[in-house]
Amino acid sequence: MQYTEVMARYGELSTKGKNRRDFIGRLNGNVTKALRQFPALSIKPKRDRLHLVLNGENADAVMNALGKVFGIQTYSPVVRVAIEDFEQVKQVALEMVNEGASEAGMSFKINTRRSDHNYALDTNDINLAVGDFVSEARPDLKVEMKRPDVKVRIEVRRDAFYVSYLTIPGALGLPVGTSGKAMLMLSGGIDSPVAAYLALKRGVAIEMVHFFSPPYTTTNALNKAKELTAKVAAYAGSINFIEVPFTEIQETVKENVPEGYLMTVQRRFMLRLTDKIRAQREGLAIFNGESVGQVASQTLESMAAINDVTATPILRPVATLDKTEIIDIAREIDTFDLSVQPFEDCCTIFAPPQPKTHPNLERARYYESQLAVTELEDRALAGIKVSKIYPEDKFLTRGMTSDQIADLL
Repeated sequence: MQYTEVMARYGELSTKGKNRRDFIGRLNGNVTKALRQFPALSIKPKRDRLHLVLNGENADAVMNALGKVFGIQTYSPVVRVAIEDFEQVKQVALEMVNEGASEAGMSFKINTRRSDHNYALDTNDINLAVGDFVSEARPDLKVEMKRPDVKVRIEVRRDAFYVSYLTIPGALGLPVGTSGKAMLMLSGGIDSPVAAYLALKRGVAIEMVHFFSPPYTTTNALNKAKELTAKVAAYAGSINFIEVPFTEIQETVKENVPEGYLMTVQRRFMLRLTDKIRAQREGLAIFNGESVGQVASQTLESMAAINDVTATPILRPVATLDKTEIIDIAREIDTFDLSVQPFEDCCTIFAPPQPKTHPNLERARYYESQLAVTELEDRALAGIKVSKIYPEDKFLTRGMTSDQIADLL
């Protein structure tokens, strides 16, 4: 089937009242970014839907990218027919029925909506004329009003007919950026990319903050985090990736803090640094991938001892999910296989065998007070690097031998 455009219908935007125009504008921008690899495509936002005129671009490829844009409820590949060419509407409807109802005995329905009430034929006339044409061409099919196998939709507008039969679920949620901006603490594990995806789904524009500790963490570990960001960027168009050097802080904490509190103090540093980056880059909140009780640092007592360093909202999208639920989402967004690759991040190095699962807040504060906190953090902040990452970016295969690449597959 040679489609001429894709019609996208808005999701939660219908509830946004006076802000609707701003939301549609943001969605239009996000779709433009997500589909930037299709130069011939033209995007025309309307009040009730978005028209993506293909101009020869591949409909399946466009829809594959569009399916990852939040704020869209459903979308359909469409054939546009000139308003004066009703006979062509019949032919297009027949092609769609032939494509969708390949076996004898299947059913179809023609469903017409008419926004142009000046058009000569009303909806019943159009339904009957097109339905009769299809029935004559396909006498092996039956007409079914309630649950047809193929439902051809014809929209009559002032400029043209719009004919479709497929309705594909969109990503739902809110357009990225309509809920403000936040930092996301990205490790190399399974949970934080899922948290990033869920934050984006609620319209939050995120920037990834990743701590790395060379030589204890390798270039592959850093590249893995960047490639995870590229996976998630498919839902945002692009994401800024912020590298924070953490070696000096980790070495200092290991040398001066009792083993049981290494994890707590390290994570207090991480959170405080992320908060300073958030303030510099005008973010409103911090997201992370913590799930209650999953590991020692994610007990409520540990969270309270770590959160003590900031009054900024800390949001945890996967906090109440079982690990299996998180893994299911990771597989759905194609981050799972990458997340389980065995490149250690700085959260796992220097990890004590028996970390405190119920750390005492006053002790954590005391051990930290013995360190040159401000100087350590200033040096880390001075060394950060920011890069923009796009969905198609690859990092892990760069500079690797064929044997190393094979080990990742």
